[in-house]
Amino acid sequence: MSRSSYVDYRSALHFVGSLLLLLVVPLAVPVILAVLYGESPVPFLATMAVAGGLGFVLRRLGPDPDLGHREGFLVVALSWLAVPLVGTLPYLIAGEGTLAAFPNALFESMSGFTTTGATVMGEISVERHGRAMMLWRQLTQWLGGMGIVVLMVAILPDLSVGGAQLIREESPGLDVDKLTPRIRETAAALWKIYAALTVLAALVYYALHLAGLAPNMGLYNAVAHALTTLPTGGFSPEARSVEAFSPVIQWAIVPFMMIAGTNFALFWYVLQGRPRRLVENTEFRWYAASMAVVTALIAAMLYVGVGLDESPDAIAAIAGNAENALRQAVFQTVAIVTTTGYASMDFNAWSDLAKVTLFFAMFLGGSAGSAAGSVKIIRWVAISKAGQRELFTTIHPDAVRPIRFRDKVIDEDTVRGVFAFVLIFLGIFAVSTVLLYLDAQRVDEFSLNALEAASVALATLGNIGPGFGEVGPMGSYERFTPATKFYLVFLMWIGRLEIISVLVVLTPGYWRS
Repeated sequence: MSRSSYVDYRSALHFVGSLLLLLVVPLAVPVILAVLYGESPVPFLATMAVAGGLGFVLRRLGPDPDLGHREGFLVVALSWLAVPLVGTLPYLIAGEGTLAAFPNALFESMSGFTTTGATVMGEISVERHGRAMMLWRQLTQWLGGMGIVVLMVAILPDLSVGGAQLIREESPGLDVDKLTPRIRETAAALWKIYAALTVLAALVYYALHLAGLAPNMGLYNAVAHALTTLPTGGFSPEARSVEAFSPVIQWAIVPFMMIAGTNFALFWYVLQGRPRRLVENTEFRWYAASMAVVTALIAAMLYVGVGLDESPDAIAAIAGNAENALRQAVFQTVAIVTTTGYASMDFNAWSDLAKVTLFFAMFLGGSAGSAAGSVKIIRWVAISKAGQRELFTTIHPDAVRPIRFRDKVIDEDTVRGVFAFVLIFLGIFAVSTVLLYLDAQRVDEFSLNALEAASVALATLGNIGPGFGEVGPMGSYERFTPATKFYLVFLMWIGRLEIISVLVVLTPGYWRS
């Protein structure tokens, strides 16, 4: 039997074991923090032991063979299951609040590593859960933002072969072959850029605190929010998210969210002295333009009061206040389009028209090769160009008009792949909306209207986080049934890997020779 005729699952499990061993290192951060703040380090020490032991066992299952095409899919799919599963242990061992239950702990862990930002914490509080635990929650998003598999490729020398395949399956759209001659160097370069931007964000937030412009943005909050801004995660140690901070901080977070939603490979070119690659990039232009349009629509509605409900407080605070209306519109648009999921206010207070506008913005997503989720701008650009071509060739049937991004011709297989992905995404979204709507009707004193059910499906499948109603930016997913939470975990899992990489592994043909 040839090497490519079967799936070498032992090889895949070997690399998953390597990743679990790697997870021991970041777990040391909350251990140190727990000791400094007089909290119990036991949940994190126990998790380190489990991750190390399980990783050692999985690595012993086989030698270090090269990964084939099929094994690449399996490694990525299993890695994004194994790491969140191990990540539940600190929550379960601590045994506090809603996270003491396995469905809730798994939901929170998967939401963290996939940078979704949805939460089941009924009460988000540093005082209740401890600084170490809350920082672990933030750290899960930072690890998942650039990609845990990309990190593994950057560090482990035995992934010099097969690394490109893994990165492509974990971060579709990232053209890893054209950055550096070696895949390991490329992965390391991307992580260095990501880490440097995170440090810069923390320094900016803390500097504003020292300047007296953000009284409650101390060092802990500055680091905690930097860890979830760059991965477009959205977790916050504050129950009211970014609304808890001054307008200056809210403005400061916006450019970092925009950076996080941009293809990180473009920043590599900027550092190489080629900044024109960023401003001339077709996807980046569409990305900026789409956010500008949505922002303008919402800002206009908020300013004149159309975008608000009948709450006198909400109307008085925003209507007629140009700075406030613009800030809320800019912040929430960027947070939703980049799938960061932060909130500068409870947009449940907005009118249905404003919420529907924000809902459609959820479908946009950030750039390919970024930390953002959802459909991604580049796919909408490709669909738009394909539609224009169809209209042109209908009038001129003999014309040959390939789809181009600047001077690069996009092959037809890629175009078909874009349409296939969008159709599958919309199909899963539609089915999930119906299932969630019907399921919510069975829970006492808990129901979702059509828009709220759709927002739950889209917020988890698109790794966005907050939705509308019960699961709004100041709410939680706590009241869903355990079975529904497991289904939402599934949506977050396949959404992080852009569906295809997971569905391929779940098809019978994948396992047949």
